[in-house]
Amino acid sequence: MTVKESDVNESDAAEPDSAESETEGAADTDPAEPEVADAPSGKKAPRRLRLTITLRSLVTAAVITALVAAVAAFAWLYLDAQRKLDAQARQSEDYAHAEKIALDYAVNAAEINFSDLNAWKAKLVAGTSPALKDKLSKAAEQMEQILVPLQWSSTAHPLLAKVRSATGGAYVVDCFVSVLTKTVQSPGPLQSTATYSVTIDSNKNWEISDVGGIGAVVEQK
Repeated sequence: MTVKESDVNESDAAEPDSAESETEGAADTDPAEPEVADAPSGKKAPRRLRLTITLRSLVTAAVITALVAAVAAFAWLYLDAQRKLDAQARQSEDYAHAEKIALDYAVNAAEINFSDLNAWKAKLVAGTSPALKDKLSKAAEQMEQILVPLQWSSTAHPLLAKVRSATGGAYVVDCFVSVLTKTVQSPGPLQSTATYSVTIDSNKNWEISDVGGIGAVVEQK
């Protein structure tokens, strides 16, 4: 069979054209794929990640701030309550201390033995301020004129002491003492309750600055 030269030339010429077309098509298609598909996804993903981290940071900061505020509030409430409790405890201790001083003094003031008035006079002025000491010493000398002729002898037992007022560290304490008294005028012992008003100044080492009721103990007999 005879092949025409024109047919061979046309066929050979067509094949390079086809290969070149495929090469050009591949060249045109491949570079475009990463730009169209990958580029947009590559740019958006980091932005979403950064936004998520920012929101989490804000939420975490808000939670931490709320917790810190809550802890601070509870701490303040606790410290305030503790301060009040401490103040109440100190007040109770001060009241008890003032009441004990006053009641001990009242008992000593009510116990009198006409045969040993010097011991009574010493107890009468013990723990008092200089001004009150002078005042009580003079009162004891006047009372001595009554106690000796009556042969006064009394014993005392504490009943109750209660703070009536407290101002600027000064405590006014009402004291009640049970007194058993013997005199030459009574056929038997007389039972009575003596009342004293004792003022104590905690600012001056718990010094007794005023006493009321000393004279009434003798006058009521």
